[in-house]
Amino acid sequence: MVIVPAMDFAQARAQFPVFDRFAYLNAGTFGPVARATVEAMEERQRRDLELGRSGPDFFLEVMHLRDRVRERIAALVGAEPAQVALTCSTTDGCNIALGGLDLSSEDEVVTTTAEHFGLLGPLHASGARIVVVDPELDAILAAVTPRTRLLALSQVLWTDGRVLPLAELRERSGLPVLVDGAQAVGAIPVNAAELDFLTVSAQKWLCGPDTVGALVVRDPERLRVAQPSYFAQKSFQPDGEFEPRPGAARFDSQWISPAALAGLLAALDSVPEWSYERAAEMTERCRSALAERFDVVSAPGQGTLVSWRAEGDPTRTVRRLFERAVVVRDIPGRNLIRASCGWWTSEDDIERLLGALAG
Repeated sequence: MVIVPAMDFAQARAQFPVFDRFAYLNAGTFGPVARATVEAMEERQRRDLELGRSGPDFFLEVMHLRDRVRERIAALVGAEPAQVALTCSTTDGCNIALGGLDLSSEDEVVTTTAEHFGLLGPLHASGARIVVVDPELDAILAAVTPRTRLLALSQVLWTDGRVLPLAELRERSGLPVLVDGAQAVGAIPVNAAELDFLTVSAQKWLCGPDTVGALVVRDPERLRVAQPSYFAQKSFQPDGEFEPRPGAARFDSQWISPAALAGLLAALDSVPEWSYERAAEMTERCRSALAERFDVVSAPGQGTLVSWRAEGDPTRTVRRLFERAVVVRDIPGRNLIRASCGWWTSEDDIERLLGALAG
């Protein structure tokens, strides 16, 4: 990630016009979009409009964009570019990893009761027996048997922002870990070197365009290409037999709009050097302020999500808050409302949330 050292909070926040209208506290679904991100996308689309989407220069430019995004995501999570595959979503990455493991009904995968369907759906379709336990270290370890092939967990739980001890779980279980990184990458520091498979959603905490993501694979040579796209092959035969591309690039899921790639690069350029510290600070301020009046289920010192028990219908409350220019979301089936606090969150955003809840 390119760091912007000289930018103060007011300058950094001013990149996002949405903050002029809303207390935007929903990056856990979609992050805010900066002017530079949209401008980069528009510039790339104008290039395609005027010069077309073909020719040797066009494809070389697109491959260069893909490589630059690969490099930047690798740097962000402490990986090598050769360990990064470009995908379109967290679910995409989960499907790629699970398909390549060749799981069967004789295999078990341990997951938790607090996972998002973006992970649970691919697990269900994997063919393995899925063992679901409470999101606690001891419960997860106790569920491991000789048939367990994988732990499949979120680094930050989407329900309450809890951070799971993935490195410890991996070390103590001796098992590979597939990580749903949707609520972690860009929100808190992430070290992919401690994990086996890490999914990245660019549209959330990285504030990138839609349908861009990544899968970081610790050892690409040990994962089968189960869902080959055109990008999987270095060369191929008339019958479809192919030589895989080096590294995790063989798992690239499909063509990604060059405009989206350019937009993500611009979004990564907009991140200030103090992003993690500021996000943690504002999360604690939000949590403490809400805890004075509500039953907050998010513990201090975790991720950047703050959830509290709703009074009345949570869906109606979220709609009412939106009408008062405060954007949060509810967690279906759990009677929770969730606020997402990023480095861009201001004290005024939190006050507006509290005021709207009181009205």
